[in-house]
Amino acid sequence: MLLRLDTASNRPLHEQVAGAIRRAIAEGECEPGERLPPARDLSRALDVNVNTVLRGLRALRDEGVLEFRRGRGVTVAEGAARRSVLLDRVRDLVADAARLGYSKTDVIDMIRETS
Repeated sequence: MLLRLDTASNRPLHEQVAGAIRRAIAEGECEPGERLPPARDLSRALDVNVNTVLRGLRALRDEGVLEFRRGRGVTVAEGAARRSVLLDRVRDLVADAARLGYSKTDVIDMIRETS
């Protein structure tokens, strides 16, 4: 799994870590049930603090993309690829809406109106 971060970006590093892993899953580099490298290895490869990596991994766990299992490490959850793609699209939608002056609540209301 080849991950890259943009150190020139204003986006927080932990979000970039989560985004890079999300992309790897969505592009099929990681399959459901596959174990990710340990956080220390990822932090060395990305040249960031291990706590930054852990924060990104926890965000993905909270989104249902990753599973943390004692003794097995961090694994890709079932359905993670679909969820990762959709989450990226939702984030893009919210960012586009914010640039146009809409709040998250406005976006939610628009989605409810289309259902």
